Amino acid sequence: MSKPRPAPDLPSALSPLIDAHTHLDACGATDAASVTAILDRAESVGVGRVVTVADDLDAARFAVNAAQWDSRVYAAVAIHPTRANVLDDATKAEIERLARDRRTVAVGETGLDYYWPGKLDGCADVEQQVEGFRWHIDLAKRLRKPLMIHNRDADHDVLAVLLDEGAPDTVIFHCFSSGPEMAEACVDAGYVLSFSGTVSFKNSHELREAAKLVPDHQFLLETDAPFLTPHPFRGAPNEPYCLPYTAVSLAETREQEPEEVAALATENAERVYGLARQPQSAAGS
Repeated sequence: MSKPRPAPDLPSALSPLIDAHTHLDACGATDAASVTAILDRAESVGVGRVVTVADDLDAARFAVNAAQWDSRVYAAVAIHPTRANVLDDATKAEIERLARDRRTVAVGETGLDYYWPGKLDGCADVEQQVEGFRWHIDLAKRLRKPLMIHNRDADHDVLAVLLDEGAPDTVIFHCFSSGPEMAEACVDAGYVLSFSGTVSFKNSHELREAAKLVPDHQFLLETDAPFLTPHPFRGAPNEPYCLPYTAVSLAETREQEPEEVAALATENAERVYGLARQPQSAAGS
């Protein structure tokens, strides 16, 4: 077996940045001190705030706790589509309680994942995923919070369920990885597309074409850490401090300056998540 790749070097600072979707618990955070350490590393290169996202009930509890431990952290809570088969009444009640917390800025990640059924033991089937997705859509609308979408190999059905249920006012497609046709459909619907390290991958030609089509007010930047580490560090552990690498890659794709992409993504994240606007300052100050 190949040895694990070392963590990427700190990138050049790019400020301001908000990591619109990360998983601090999966990055190794377990308590207030470890959350602070991750955020300090991120802030040293301009990533001043993050949204840590849940995919199960334990992660949802952690996300809300982390957002209370450190003012630079916000939470998003939901049950991942592959785990939608655990959504009994008690789980729904707990997710709703956590989603109502003032530090929770989105309901997510939810949606549809057609890659894992049949490959992953215990994975929710399509019917269970659709039922869970509908419940999360309703929750986001009732709480008037953004809906954060996980979409893997399910472009048509994700859009169809959103149309059938009636989408919340704000819909975020986390780690958007589809092509130009899906991007156009999402843009036309007013949805927000969040780009991760996948936009830097050498084989992501269709994704880069899609990224060029998104208006300045409809994109976010995310790490999805510890996953999807940007090129040339693919396969190494990801963390919020790596976000400037993705910002630079997206800027090259969109033929914009990295500073412009960072400023636009930050302004969009503040608007989408209802965060207080912060004055631009030098990284690490």
